[in-house]
Amino acid sequence: MSIIHLSPVSGEEPTAADLAKIEQEWPQIAADLELLDAEIREINDGPAASELDRRRVRRAEHQVLKGARELAATDRESEDVA
Repeated sequence: MSIIHLSPVSGEEPTAADLAKIEQEWPQIAADLELLDAEIREINDGPAASELDRRRVRRAEHQVLKGARELAATDRESEDVA
């Protein structure tokens, strides 16, 4: 995944292309946050973590991987067009 470089010194606002790239990456960001929340929940429960907690982590991991595959496919398609 690429990181958009925005110089804080320039004082310029993000371009429409920058905002579109962020919007395109947002499902992946949301999946990462969901995984983080599930992992925190499981860690906080410690030895008392239930099967449901472990299942939430696995499901969130699956969503992160799915999002990464989709984002990679989209990036490859946009490179082919350019």
